[in-house]
Amino acid sequence: MNSSESSENFLHAVLESFVDGILVLTDQQEVMYANTIAYSICTQLIQEKANPLPKELLPKELQQVCEALVESKDVYGDRPIMIESDVDTGKTTFRIRAQWINLKSAQRPCILLRLQDQNQSVHGLAIAEAQKWNLTPRERDVWLLRRAGYKRKQIAEELYIAEETVKKHLKNIHFKRQTALDDEEWRSSQAS
Repeated sequence: MNSSESSENFLHAVLESFVDGILVLTDQQEVMYANTIAYSICTQLIQEKANPLPKELLPKELQQVCEALVESKDVYGDRPIMIESDVDTGKTTFRIRAQWINLKSAQRPCILLRLQDQNQSVHGLAIAEAQKWNLTPRERDVWLLRRAGYKRKQIAEELYIAEETVKKHLKNIHFKRQTALDDEEWRSSQAS
């Protein structure tokens, strides 16, 4: 394997490991690269609209973001710009970010689309917070649902616990959160 193939395999592995969908398109919206997550998100967007399209076509929402980026070139020229849009499917919200990229292998600028499942992002953040604040397993369960937008009553129903128990857990979580913030603030004041 030569170094070019090795670099290409490495880049492919990196792009496939992202939690976000990554699409690289020509300015004519022809797909040059799509990681597995991007294919999955595109499939979900197409199925949500109950409009089966051939795999090579982009969902309408992605096309609109790309068109806005192309049109922005008239206004902003070569200045860096990012177009962002959210698509709510009812089950989740996808954040779409589009920007221009220059690739050596392409003769014209390309469009980089990053597709982020907001529910998955919030879930990841909630897990990180649970670890940072040293939450118990049950507090973590409550916090994951709270961060997902559940109300106390919904959390209680989901976890088969009393609403008062949820209230107690949330109080403990907020205490641990505040303690962690106070500790962080104290450490930074000691470092200065």
